[in-house]
Amino acid sequence: MANLNGSWGLKPIAKMGQNSNSTGVSGYTMYEIANGNTNVLYQGQPVIPLSTGYIDLTGDAAGGTVGLLGAFMGCEYVASTTGKPTWSQYWPGSGADSNHPIKAWVADDPNQIFVVATDATWTSKATARAGVFANANFATATSGSTTTGMSSGTMAVSTINTTNSLNLRILGWVEDASNQDFSASGIGVLVRVNNHFNSPNGSAAGGTVSTVGI
Repeated sequence: MANLNGSWGLKPIAKMGQNSNSTGVSGYTMYEIANGNTNVLYQGQPVIPLSTGYIDLTGDAAGGTVGLLGAFMGCEYVASTTGKPTWSQYWPGSGADSNHPIKAWVADDPNQIFVVATDATWTSKATARAGVFANANFATATSGSTTTGMSSGTMAVSTINTTNSLNLRILGWVEDASNQDFSASGIGVLVRVNNHFNSPNGSAAGGTVSTVGI
């Protein structure tokens, strides 16, 4: 039976170790999106820090010099048409009054555990088990829906490898009766961001980022 899961990018679910398992806004960090940035940012989409002090979209940062900052969770801006503060699950790429900042919340803890859907079959539980503690990349990370505001990012099963520059570290999967068909896409994989920007070995912002897998 096919899985009921769709795709949603990176969904915060818990924290590693003894951290508080906060998945609310209070557990995120506020950054800013540059006024005039026309790139659409969807909830659950991985983002990177820029040398300008803002955040922006990324696809697959494998091989780049800037690690992922975390997952975009939503934003607040003053609408140019009404002059009123507006909360949105996604940044639409326009519509903000340039006299006010575009506030963006990011799940940026290096210890954050996310759920991401697989893009293809994982064959079987035995095959999936062999992938735990390996790394993988996104199949896509910049697409999404302007109706729901959600990312449609998924993990590319075909990229699973020990290569340490891959974006995601696989920790397991969600046991879910409605989504346990490993011969179909949509398995909810537990991951953390690999080579996180905020990890002790994170590099400075503004480096070159690969676009492989976008």
